[in-house]
Amino acid sequence: MQPTVQTYFTYKDYLLWDDAKRYELIRGIRIEMLPAPSRRHQTISGNVYFHLRTYMAGKGVPCQLFVAPFDVRLPRLSSDPDKNEVFTVVQPDLCIVCDPSKLDERGCLGAPDLVVEILSKNSKYDVEDKFELYEEAGVKEYWIIHPEEETLTVFRLDEKGQFSGGRIFSNQAEVKPSIFEDCTIDMKKVFEH
Repeated sequence: MQPTVQTYFTYKDYLLWDDAKRYELIRGIRIEMLPAPSRRHQTISGNVYFHLRTYMAGKGVPCQLFVAPFDVRLPRLSSDPDKNEVFTVVQPDLCIVCDPSKLDERGCLGAPDLVVEILSKNSKYDVEDKFELYEEAGVKEYWIIHPEEETLTVFRLDEKGQFSGGRIFSNQAEVKPSIFEDCTIDMKKVFEH
């Protein structure tokens, strides 16, 4: 008789994994994270973080900015709050959370206001799978940075709860996150080496 292999997991299972690997949990399926990102990926992440953090500190914005690894738990909602089990845990490259009630010692429970993913080898995962997850969860704005092309694609949640736009910005553009009216990010500086 073959032993049964568990194929769907919850956040409770996720907390028990201690094999020194990093995982994300997508609708109950365990996804092993790739090894450490490339130097280019890290440089871009640091540049975006620097620009957002500088803006936020200068304006006294109550939002908080986080970098991976930082657990964002996206619960499957039901009419009974006691049954809101978590089957999805992701670690976006960067995220901003403006609602302090979503934050606890383990990370964020609920949709961040802004999520930034920087593409690496597994781009289908960020472009398709996470796109759907973030849209369903109600992330207000989703940025996908393409390091090779030096472009940024921005999706914003519309009044129907769907990502609209898919506007592409070049490395010469200036981008304004919708959650901050007067913040401008110079993409040339984001892609600086």
